[in-house]
Amino acid sequence: MNQAEKRIYLINKLLDEGGYKNDLPKGAEEQKYLLRALFNVREPKPVSEEFLRIQDEYLQEELADKKITDSAILFEKGDLCVWKGDITTLKADGIVNAANSKMLGCFAPCHGCIDNAIHTYAGVELRLECNEIMRRQGHDEPTGRAKITKAYNLPCKYVLHTVGPIVSGKLAEEHKKQLASCYESCLRLADEYGLESIAFCCISTGEFHFPNRAAAEIAVQTVKKYKKETPSDIKVVFNVFKDADEDIYRELLGRSSPQSSLFSPPSESRL
Repeated sequence: MNQAEKRIYLINKLLDEGGYKNDLPKGAEEQKYLLRALFNVREPKPVSEEFLRIQDEYLQEELADKKITDSAILFEKGDLCVWKGDITTLKADGIVNAANSKMLGCFAPCHGCIDNAIHTYAGVELRLECNEIMRRQGHDEPTGRAKITKAYNLPCKYVLHTVGPIVSGKLAEEHKKQLASCYESCLRLADEYGLESIAFCCISTGEFHFPNRAAAEIAVQTVKKYKKETPSDIKVVFNVFKDADEDIYRELLGRSSPQSSLFSPPSESRL
């Protein structure tokens, strides 16, 4: 099968599985949009080995066509840095996913959140693993904790999932403590698993409405405090996608503005 044939196979299997009545779009971009939507809405349930094989081949070829950034080249000085780009294209030991309390990924078709993107490009096995973790746990994930899974078809090794605080109204001290706990929980789990590098997204600043500057200040302070108080030598990437967030982190880290395209975000990822 070529890439187009694999995409059509996956779409047809998912349409049949879900009992959807939908004509297959002719255009490649429309097909990619539909495939992502079908990945997003799929419930965590058993899947055939053939489907997984073709899915993995398809996603790996898509990954090969992207610009992958190796986190090792980002550390110009020290072991903290900021990088603006698509976290699903970052090669690091671990990346952090801003999850919700169900921990199963975003089910909204083609939603723009990082939870949706990570589950999309990892493949359906990520939701299956998360579902098994939550089944064993028996209750929703508390705010400020973290779980770790394999990364499947992403260029990183692991995904760390954490539930940040939801801010509705005035920012409270409890929100700040919960966000700090997210960063500390991820760092402790990363060290427990022997990760040498980790990339944090801007936890809670999107759909959960945590103020960006306050969130960045807590992120940097918590990471520095953790590294000072523990023997950890883990390297930390603060991943951003907006210019405003990049400026904030560069100010907090005492970094000048980037001088090369190394820090430019890649084009929007598609399937």
